Amino acid sequence: MPLSRTAGAALLTLALASVPVSTAAAGTAAADVNYVALGDSYASGTGAGDYSDVACTRSRNAYPALWADANDPASFTFAACGGATIPDVLGDQVGELDEDTTLVSLSIGGNDSGFASTMLSCQYSTRSACERALKTAGEYVVNELPGELDSLYATVRARAPHAEVVVIGYPYLYEEGGLCLGGLSSAKRTAVNEGSDLLNDTIAGRAEAAGFAFADGRPAFAGHEICTRDAWISGSNIHPTAEGHRSAYLPAFTAAVTGS
Repeated sequence: MPLSRTAGAALLTLALASVPVSTAAAGTAAADVNYVALGDSYASGTGAGDYSDVACTRSRNAYPALWADANDPASFTFAACGGATIPDVLGDQVGELDEDTTLVSLSIGGNDSGFASTMLSCQYSTRSACERALKTAGEYVVNELPGELDSLYATVRARAPHAEVVVIGYPYLYEEGGLCLGGLSSAKRTAVNEGSDLLNDTIAGRAEAAGFAFADGRPAFAGHEICTRDAWISGSNIHPTAEGHRSAYLPAFTAAVTGS
């Protein structure tokens, strides 16, 4: 039986707190790692600042770069790009994979399901418009995304047959309940987070079917969503901040790698 949001968040938050970001043993093992980071803006670090590639908003503060800095792998290729969709990953990013690749991280699916347009509807239109946009996105997530993910994951496995692959999920964007000054209404926030559940559960299911690990962003960011006192997601660009990458995504990714 699946855990409730609160119970699941509490358990994984405790687990992540006990996982060191880097140890001497991990550093030694990483000397043989050839790591390729694939995905969209949540992987590239849009909103996290200190960009090494402005066009793709690849940030030195993003979790792939932070993991590489902490573990010193034999090679690190940062291919993730802000705005990427599944076709973009297939066309522009998977070419970085080969038989020598030993570790892959992948965050994708949000843009394919209409993340940007949905958030605009929820931020600037009525509750009914927000819910309609989420319904349209949900229909795509249920009916089309699974097959597209299956195809992508099969391509990743074929191009990197020996790699450990960690699929990274998306966080809840908003704290639910109460007032959120300058933010969405409580009803809209709940609806957006329910959409996040559908997207993440779909991604996690297809990752499991492919034999890939899944790092869940929801418990990783628990207590630090938009509207909290210490938010690790920007209310203006709706992306993780540098602190979000360092304190949420990096430990979640590290735990998935070390726990595999």
